[in-house]
Amino acid sequence: MHNYSFDIPNAQECPVRAGEPNLEAGEGLEAEESGLEAGEFNLEAGEADIEAGDQDIEAANSNIPPTPVLNPKETYRDYHLELNGKICDEHGQFLDPDTPPPPFTTREHGDWTPFRDCTEFETAKFLYTQNQMSGGDINKLMYLWGRTLVHHGDIPPFADHKDLYLTIDAIPLGETHHLNCCTFTVVRNMLANPDFKDEMEYTPYREWKGEGDDAKWQWHNVMSGDWAWNQADEIAKDPAMHGSTFVPVLLGSDKTTVSVATGQNDYYPLYASIGNVHNSVRRAHCNAVAVIGFLAIPKTVKKYSDDAHFRKFKKQLFHSSLSRILCSFKTFMTVPEVVRFGDGHFRRVIYGLGPYIADYPEQVVLSCIVSNWCAKCLAFPTDLDGKDAQLRARVVTDILCDNVDFNTLWCQWGVDADVVPSTNDYPHADIHELLSPDILHKLIKGTFKDHLVTWVEKYLEHIHGKTRAKVVMDDIDRRIAAAPSFAGLRRFPQGRGFTQWTGNDLKALMKVYLPAIEGHVPNDVDIITEDMLKEIEEALDRFHHYRKIFQETGVRFDRFSLPRQHSLVHYVTLIRMFGAPNESKHIKAVKEPWRRSSKFNALGQMLLTNQCLDKLAAAHTDFIARGMLGPHPDIGPQHPSQDNRNMKDGGEAGGGGEVDDGGEADDGGKADDGGKADDGGKADDGGEVDDGAVEGARVQCDVKLARMPQRRQPYTIRALAKELDIPNLPQLVRLFLYDQLLADDDHTSDTVPLSACPRFEGRIKVFGLAAATFFAPSDPSGIGGMRREHIHSVPSWHGGPGRYDTIFVNTRSEGGIHGMEVARVLCFFSFRHGYGHDLKTFLCTLVHWFKLVSDEPDPGNEMWMVKPSFLNSELDTWELSIIHIDTIVRAAHLLPIFGNEFVPEKATFHETLDIYCAFYVNKFADHHSFKIAS
Repeated sequence: MHNYSFDIPNAQECPVRAGEPNLEAGEGLEAEESGLEAGEFNLEAGEADIEAGDQDIEAANSNIPPTPVLNPKETYRDYHLELNGKICDEHGQFLDPDTPPPPFTTREHGDWTPFRDCTEFETAKFLYTQNQMSGGDINKLMYLWGRTLVHHGDIPPFADHKDLYLTIDAIPLGETHHLNCCTFTVVRNMLANPDFKDEMEYTPYREWKGEGDDAKWQWHNVMSGDWAWNQADEIAKDPAMHGSTFVPVLLGSDKTTVSVATGQNDYYPLYASIGNVHNSVRRAHCNAVAVIGFLAIPKTVKKYSDDAHFRKFKKQLFHSSLSRILCSFKTFMTVPEVVRFGDGHFRRVIYGLGPYIADYPEQVVLSCIVSNWCAKCLAFPTDLDGKDAQLRARVVTDILCDNVDFNTLWCQWGVDADVVPSTNDYPHADIHELLSPDILHKLIKGTFKDHLVTWVEKYLEHIHGKTRAKVVMDDIDRRIAAAPSFAGLRRFPQGRGFTQWTGNDLKALMKVYLPAIEGHVPNDVDIITEDMLKEIEEALDRFHHYRKIFQETGVRFDRFSLPRQHSLVHYVTLIRMFGAPNESKHIKAVKEPWRRSSKFNALGQMLLTNQCLDKLAAAHTDFIARGMLGPHPDIGPQHPSQDNRNMKDGGEAGGGGEVDDGGEADDGGKADDGGKADDGGKADDGGEVDDGAVEGARVQCDVKLARMPQRRQPYTIRALAKELDIPNLPQLVRLFLYDQLLADDDHTSDTVPLSACPRFEGRIKVFGLAAATFFAPSDPSGIGGMRREHIHSVPSWHGGPGRYDTIFVNTRSEGGIHGMEVARVLCFFSFRHGYGHDLKTFLCTLVHWFKLVSDEPDPGNEMWMVKPSFLNSELDTWELSIIHIDTIVRAAHLLPIFGNEFVPEKATFHETLDIYCAFYVNKFADHHSFKIAS
């Protein structure tokens, strides 16, 4: 990364200025129909200071930054020159940039207050945060623990659950005052969190890759968006603000039902975050997203539920609550506040209201518009996807409200003049600009579930009739169930035939749905899947074009004027403004605390639970910052580099723990009486090991074998060849050794006779799994963006058939996918070769190669296609190799190419990779797969 501060022409102009639309009277209506003449209240372009060109997105997008002669493969940034996050002292006086920060804390090393020692703290964190043990069970555990210590004259860490709770409450850090709704304190704690010091931006910036006409803008986090830059421009008009740090306060709300069986228990949490931290930190939920309050949900008897006065009261209560919760920021939106950051330095901070993430019904209330209208633009509800709809803006709404009667505002402009947006109380805040998409509700639940999945079912009924449609739907379910296991991807043993859809269910279903419906619906049906801006626009155009099939076949008779689908047209603009969007965390912040409560007057208990969790997290961060807490040997190494240093004797990861990422994966299997290995890991509902986020040093990819080899497995290469029924396995080992020890630019194992290759007759160790750790900040990951998954090769998976995963291998081949090829792992093993100083340990895997079906991805779903590779035309001799585990990038997910064939009724997902002849490389399995397989 190279940083520059030279000026870029047009750098101060925003490509999309939602606050200054070129508004025509009535927006598509005749002036006399709206009862409004633009000239009556000076809405002429020049007089209202509203320029038509400001809305020309296409023209704005052409402002590629001219740069000096730069490396086209490098990434460059241009930082804002005025709001540049200068460090200062606690009184706000700017300091030299090289000034070291003052001591972060006055507490001494070894001070565990209010805990006695490390064990007591870790016990509290395990019981309260990880295990979430009930008070009664804590009492019983402490009693039993105490009995074992009586003979030693010692006592357990806590007397009972009350002692535990009082100790946690005494932690002097992480105080968020949930009960007093002090949002100010919550945001200050985020800024001061040492965990975020390397994952935070202090200055708005613009980033691009390449040079000259080939330079391309890039958007990542909120501070890389055009909105943050434009806000900095506005703030910097006051010279007293120069040198300050702009801190956008991100908000989100999501009405949540925690239980239906015990009564309709609804809660309305309001979340806050800061735009300075990277998106990967928010996705990791490491105290970068916090509940700052619970909004009221007014209720009345049915007689008044639709009363206009009651509806107005609910909206006014909502906005007045938001204003009250956020009022502590208002002073410091125009006057800097001195705040300490996680890197130890003080900075002068200017706050601003940032993007608000909300579902469509909440956007209607937030923006004070009429339902079925768009909160972002003036498109008519009967034709939301009509062309040339102007963007809404606060300045225009204010003018309209001052000059137009209530009925005209309601019917022809979609404005509810009864309520004033709470954001109008704050500087530089335009709610129409700030509304950001809620991916879960708008794209996943709205466009995918409520529209696409439902339309496909109706299409099949329309084409085949209800009886035949059920047969086809059953086959689609079997196709979904046939998807091979993959780390982090939920499986659907019964297909999509379940009644209670969760967000995680829908996300997982989206990743396997397209191949499942192939052959049963026309290839013209498509869905938005691309995350690059140009591809999003192209995918959206295709979606709008091909969805017409549902109208042409009678599945949907009216026009496609759906607010959630219409919101997709604003995604490209919003990404340019705010970077990549995020989602809320109501599972952790609402549903889990509710389950831990007594269910009676639960809100107060939920607030206390969240506060205790915040305190424990803050204490954990403090202990790490003071060097008192680190990776525990019984938990397993936390850093991939640490694991590599400890690899010894056939690939056993030292440090005392199995390869582990927080789950309970064993070392490759517990042997049953038949001598078969059973990978006895803790499985999620898809039968997977608990893969996911890990903390640690950032590396692109690192693969290591399990700590311990499998039991009751062959210990010579010839015995393994017999076990796997691969007679030429010893020869493959010799070819592998030649490439590892003797190959050069002119000679490889492909060009020399077998007699020239080293021999091996020693012992081997067979492993059931390997752990791949890689940098994937867009997926659920640790603060540093690291994620871990397990790759399996076992003859028995959870007591059933075997599991042999597929992988991406870095071969630098021109005939692969961006230098990678796909292979299936048949066995992980290690061995030692050589003598004395030449003795080396080799960690390797036997693989069956797959080759590309075509030089281009499938034009319909844009996924690469592969098929198993054979050495002869009879397709009975697999193309096998032994490769070093260092060449493995990560696991790959393959989905069968079903074509028009129905899946056999008794087929299972265990057989999928064996019975089908060709596969899609599923780039939609996760963001990292999309990046490397697109």
